[in-house]
Amino acid sequence: MLWPMIAVVVGFCGLAVLGVLAVRVALEVRRLGRQVAESSERITRAAQDLEQVAGNLARAGESLR
Repeated sequence: MLWPMIAVVVGFCGLAVLGVLAVRVALEVRRLGRQVAESSERITRAAQDLEQVAGNLARAGESLR
């Protein structure tokens, strides 16, 4: 009777460890998702700024001719 009880306890501990690790992974995935969204917004703003500057340079180049 001792070995089955030990097996149940070890199994329960294993499941508890897996549960804790799953929660940690889920939290890190959410954090990574927020970072990706923030980076995407920054890239979009930089592309818009670059497009605006390129347009200004193109108009300035036309006026110099």
